[in-house]
Amino acid sequence: MLQQIMQFVRSGIVTERAPAPALDNVVAADLQQRILRVLGRALAIRQVDAGSCNACELEMHALMNPYYNIEGCGIRFVASPRHADLLLVTGPVSQHMATALRRTYDAMPDPKIVVAAGACACSGGIFGESYASLGRVSNVIPVNVEIPGCPPSPAALLSGILAAVEVSAPG
Repeated sequence: MLQQIMQFVRSGIVTERAPAPALDNVVAADLQQRILRVLGRALAIRQVDAGSCNACELEMHALMNPYYNIEGCGIRFVASPRHADLLLVTGPVSQHMATALRRTYDAMPDPKIVVAAGACACSGGIFGESYASLGRVSNVIPVNVEIPGCPPSPAALLSGILAAVEVSAPG
C-alpha cells in the first residue's frame, strides 16, 4: 500500500486536457447572443396549426428536447398571441381556421413576424385551394419567412425562425 502511495506522489496528477466546447454549445450560445442583440430579450413564439397533418408539430416538439434545447437559447413557446413576438403557422389554412388565424395575427403586438412552416403552409401542399382549404398561409395573412419541407427538420425550423428574427430586426 505504501509503495502505491509513493508511486502516486512521484507521478503527480495525470489528467487529460479539458475537451473543447461541443459545437452544439457554441451554436446555441451564438444563437442566444443573436436573439438578444436583435430583440433585447427572449423570443416568444405562438404556434398555430391551421389544418396540418401534425408532422410539422412533431418536428417543433423536437426543438424542445435536450438535443436542441431552444429554451436554453432564449426561445420559448407561449399560449397567448398577446405575448408573442413571432407567429409560427403550419398546414394549409382550412376554411374553419381562417378567422381564428386572422384573430391571432391581429392580437399580436407590432412588429408582427410570421413564419409559414412546411410545404402546406408555404404552398398549400397536396391540399391546394379548394372548397375546404384556402391554401397557403400568405393567402390569409402576410408572411415574412417560409420554411419549406414536408416536414421541415428541427434544424431547418430553427434556421427559419432565426432568419425571420434577423430579417425583421429594426435598422
